[in-house]
Amino acid sequence: MGADWRALVRNVPDFPVPGIQFKDIAPVLADAGALAAVTGELTDAARAMSPDVVVAIEARGFILGSPLALALGVGFVPVRKPGKLPFTTRSVAYALEYGEAVLHMHTDALTPGARAVIVDDVLATGGTLAATAQLVREAGAIPVGALVALELGALGGRERLPDLPLTSLQGV
Repeated sequence: MGADWRALVRNVPDFPVPGIQFKDIAPVLADAGALAAVTGELTDAARAMSPDVVVAIEARGFILGSPLALALGVGFVPVRKPGKLPFTTRSVAYALEYGEAVLHMHTDALTPGARAVIVDDVLATGGTLAATAQLVREAGAIPVGALVALELGALGGRERLPDLPLTSLQGV
């Protein structure tokens, strides 16, 4: 299937809780051509932002962010759930579409003034991206933009990110 990665996105009803329509990119990741296409599109969008570093959100953001960082020739910083990072962290709590969560980033992960592009797979309500942008700012770095493969426009996540340029490859 290759370059038509959008056709491979699978809808999973009632996951992780009843009423949520989860957009699963696993079939995209399983297809080498589709994975190359989506990461290529993300790379093209990121180049325009001239980042010094890619900051990616656990877990599917890691899958998209790692090849992006390599293609750009910049470093990669993971933002993770509690208890997953072994060094001193800064954290932020935020609301999800279906609950609450906390994200962590190493305190020494970013240098002050670094230009960071934030990567995740899906933009829903915007809470995860907004929280990650907060972590980046608290580290003294500059969030120059966010990249997502899919945007669930009906959930209004873009409105929660008024000061963060956002590139979505596909709205659903």
